[in-house]
Amino acid sequence: MQIQSAFGASLQGLQRASNGISEETLNINRQTTLNRQQQQQQVEAAQDQQAAQADATARPQQAAPATDVTQSLVRLEQQELSAQANVRSLRTADEMLGSIIDIRV
Repeated sequence: MQIQSAFGASLQGLQRASNGISEETLNINRQTTLNRQQQQQQVEAAQDQQAAQADATARPQQAAPATDVTQSLVRLEQQELSAQANVRSLRTADEMLGSIIDIRV
């Protein structure tokens, strides 16, 4: 394998991981915002129901944990590991290039 192709492949992989991290971060933010809005609507609905029924003791329900957030967190971790692996590849290619130059000089 040529050093240039190792650099290129590592840089391309690092860029893909960076894009994936950005995408998953946005997904988590979107889902968290949506969950908060849903919780707020549930709280408001429960408060309206309590006001209408003075003798009822209704409590606002908590939103179920979002599997989308969990999946995004897992994918975020995968992208982080991918980025780390590509950085290691870049370092190795850089060290190899340094070794080749040292041998020939």
